[in-house]
Amino acid sequence: MTQTFQLYVDGEFCDASDGALVESINPATGQVWATAPAASEADVNRAVDAAHRALYEGPWATMTATQRGKMLSALADAVEVEAERLGEIETTDSGKLAAETKAQTAYVADYYRYYAGLADKIQGSTLPIDKPDMAVFTTREPIGVVAAVVPWNAEMFLTATKVGPALAAGNTVVIKASEEAPGPLLAFAEVVDRVGFPPGVVNIITGYGEPCGRVLTSHPKVARVAFTGGVEAARHVVRNTAENFAHVSLELGGKSPILIFDDADLEGALNGAVAGNFGATGQSCVAGSRVFVQAGIHDQFVEGIVARAEAIRIGDPLQAETQVGPLATEAQRLRIEKVVAESVTQGATVHTGGRIPDGFDAGWYYQPTVIGCPDQSVASTQVELFGPVMSVLRFETEEEGIEMANDTRFGLGAGVFTQNVARAHRASAAIRSGIVWVNTYRAISPISPFGGFGQSGYGREAGLDVIHDYTRTKATWINTSSEPMANPFVMR
Repeated sequence: MTQTFQLYVDGEFCDASDGALVESINPATGQVWATAPAASEADVNRAVDAAHRALYEGPWATMTATQRGKMLSALADAVEVEAERLGEIETTDSGKLAAETKAQTAYVADYYRYYAGLADKIQGSTLPIDKPDMAVFTTREPIGVVAAVVPWNAEMFLTATKVGPALAAGNTVVIKASEEAPGPLLAFAEVVDRVGFPPGVVNIITGYGEPCGRVLTSHPKVARVAFTGGVEAARHVVRNTAENFAHVSLELGGKSPILIFDDADLEGALNGAVAGNFGATGQSCVAGSRVFVQAGIHDQFVEGIVARAEAIRIGDPLQAETQVGPLATEAQRLRIEKVVAESVTQGATVHTGGRIPDGFDAGWYYQPTVIGCPDQSVASTQVELFGPVMSVLRFETEEEGIEMANDTRFGLGAGVFTQNVARAHRASAAIRSGIVWVNTYRAISPISPFGGFGQSGYGREAGLDVIHDYTRTKATWINTSSEPMANPFVMR
């Protein structure tokens, strides 16, 4: 039976005003499993108007920061209770492993708790002004209506990194779920509704880039856009915000390097490469899909990673024993097949994988794949594939390895595996990326900022300081003199 979702606007569940629908396909079967309304321009306008009204007129506007924090804390508790159900919906909609979606959703509660605790810690300052009889202080106010644009992968996590600080700072939000897999966030709306946020504080819609995405990100009442997605879509977002001058943060993709030196603990390095490439079926913005291995252990590493790739259990993502599930869309798999074939013509060697696994004709499955590449002119080293495909390259010296790692237009994540502490510091400092993991990979925390350099975007999510990105500073001047203000046309 096909499941039906609704939009959540101004505290009410509703269909699209024109009746348009999005069909959501289960990647494990290739069949439609759910439908959701495709928001029209009128629906987007209604959501933004509701958020704007809640920001300035409703009970949210008069709540203390401590009260807002308590509501976020209640949301954290509710998400934790619903983690299993939300995780199963995310798995069915996107193909991510249930073991990961359930655990990640449960952990997302900690993001809401973190920002709940920060809600009443947003402080201004008193300025030692250079004028007599003047008391001057700053306060931080909510920036306004926030448009949070969330992709289909890691939906609950990427929502929390935006909605947590936005609400803690007193803003209201309109969340746009990806039309590829909108189910988890439209189900999340039920959790928001039960917590009891005032109408319009949190609105959740879905729809296509035209008109939904365009209207939302260019809307004159939207003050900030927090976007996670691809580079081309981000360019549209930036152009759209030329209309409303909204503040923008972009968390985009990557082609992250993993640098493995010959003194690395090989077991740890292999585990890091597996986590970075085959975890989440490679559908992660920080996927470490360019693996550089120093010559002394290159062949040993390739032998080990091939054995691990071939031992991975492919299957239904809802089953606990499955380690790699399907890709999210058929288009994604077709793109991967094309790039892998092109890489072979350019001199690359497919050590393992490179095709649809036997017995998986239904759904969008693709084998964990290891490609040996002679250099970085090979297509698989240049294109963000968003799938379980690892490109392995050899390097000789530390300097060469770092140079190869930096030879990319992206700069989101990076991994360094070495037992030499001095080298770990040198390499992590020299690699141009927003995140560097040393002897680990894909670790996250609400306490640590997340974001990239170059075409991986700008701005940060999570961490302490990001909450200031959801506020604007106001300076207040108070004349403390008992005398009237001087005549401005009389010079003394």
